[in-house]
Amino acid sequence: MFKTLFSLPKTVWLIGLISLVNDSASEMLYPLMPLYLASVLMAGPKALGLIEGVAEATSSIFKLISGVIVDQTNKTKPWIVVGYFLAAVGRPLIAIANSWVWVLCIRFTDRLGKGLRSSPRDALLADSVPANQRGITFGLHRSMDNAGAVLGPLLAALLLWLKVPLRDIFLWAIIPGLITVALTLCLKEPPSEQRVANPPFSWSLTGLPSQFKRYIMVVGLFSLGNSSDMFLLLRARELGVPQEQIPLLWAGISLITTVFGTPLSALSDHFGRKHLILIAWCAFTFFYFAMGLPGISIWMLCALFGIYGLFKAETEGVEKALVADLAPQGMSGTAFGWFNLSSGVMLLPASFIFGWLYESIGTSYAFMFSGTCAGLAVCLLAFWVFKAQKVAISTKIPS
Repeated sequence: MFKTLFSLPKTVWLIGLISLVNDSASEMLYPLMPLYLASVLMAGPKALGLIEGVAEATSSIFKLISGVIVDQTNKTKPWIVVGYFLAAVGRPLIAIANSWVWVLCIRFTDRLGKGLRSSPRDALLADSVPANQRGITFGLHRSMDNAGAVLGPLLAALLLWLKVPLRDIFLWAIIPGLITVALTLCLKEPPSEQRVANPPFSWSLTGLPSQFKRYIMVVGLFSLGNSSDMFLLLRARELGVPQEQIPLLWAGISLITTVFGTPLSALSDHFGRKHLILIAWCAFTFFYFAMGLPGISIWMLCALFGIYGLFKAETEGVEKALVADLAPQGMSGTAFGWFNLSSGVMLLPASFIFGWLYESIGTSYAFMFSGTCAGLAVCLLAFWVFKAQKVAISTKIPS
């Protein structure tokens, strides 16, 4: 694995470094958002669900738009640069917000940037390596991304320990944001000989195989149960985790994802994507049902968060590698756009429903809803998507 890892193109490593620095800024703030909304802006779970749902749905829509345009123009760098720039200037503005409505607008801008950059970045990664290195490539990218998610919360915990006000911590995020933008300017497009004829312009699923369509439908159902991770941090706080340790808990999840993301994704290049995804989705189902149980001890909570970290490590790179496998030549941007749309746009109803159940009916019902959606998605993935896929693409995806 290490020989393959260090032979990957410079573009792959540079994109990973960009994600590492950007996520150190993003994840420095992410675990503080529930605390900031609750303690400074006096907003509850319903507002949190609406903010995160609208933000992620916006991101997903623009992931499709940028993906389709990339396939038409064969240009990825401009969208990547603009996307990271919007995030860099948007995040620090939360420090001057005086209501949760302003936070919603700022998160909208931040996620707009993510929407513009994600599909072009994923398409650039897929085009930079051969098919048998997609798993390890996307795994490396996710591992470096999550390394930033380790550094960010640790820095946030340090600043909280130093008694830095929450508002001021948001201002510090501008420094890694500007470094990220500078790094994106060093990216290079793939050589011209790798270009293919542009597919007909279309916002629809036309030209994409039926197996891919089934896959993103099931991903959408799974995503309906995968609400904002901020609710997990809110639940941890309710179970007795001190405020200053919340970022450390989130950093622990990211550390697990960083360590195991690359090797688990590399396994999918040899043993198949489907087995890893199914195992991970089963772990997610168990995690959500368990998180809704009353009387969870701190040690049980840490063990459950460890399982959640392994779930993320086992899916973040592998799911994207499967998209690249299923995408026809010249349509990787569109395929990633539809995948990101189906997985992200459902975060609006997912977060809104979860927040409403959490606040209005009960914590257990909210987590039970998510676990049920995930369980149904596991069944469809095992007995519908991969059954149809087995004959059609058995030569592309090892099983």
